[in-house]
This record gives sequence, structure tokens and C-alpha cells, in this order.
Amino acid sequence: MMQRTTTQTTIPGDLRSPRAKLVYLYLSTHGSATVTELQDALRMRKLSLYSILATLRDRGLVSREAERYVLR
Repeated sequence: MMQRTTTQTTIPGDLRSPRAKLVYLYLSTHGSATVTELQDALRMRKLSLYSILATLRDRGLVSREAERYVLR
């Protein structure tokens, strides 16, 4: 029998937007992503993603490293 390890991610309480939560969860499980990777995986428009990522950056939750976004 294979054992499965699960990791629980805590979403910041002040994060209200369902789409922002989805981006946050994606980054928490994948480590980092480009906007194109987020677009393909989450089926969201790039314009929406740029707005969400800017908000997450302003709140100090996400940083940008070259073309990739990562959680802080």
C-alpha cells in the first residue's frame, strides 16, 4: 500500500477574491510560475492575472523573479 503525504496550505485571511486565492494556491503547490503557465493551468486571462499578481505583490504575498512569480 502506498502512503500519501499531504501538505496543507493556509490562505491569508484578508485574501477575499476566489481567483486570487486560486493563484495563491497554485503558486503554493508549484513553487513558481510564469503568467503564461498560470494562464494555461487556471484558464484565466493574462490581463486578469497581471491584476491579481499586482495585488498579491502589493500585499507582500508574492514576488517576481525574472519572469516567474513566487510566494514570499
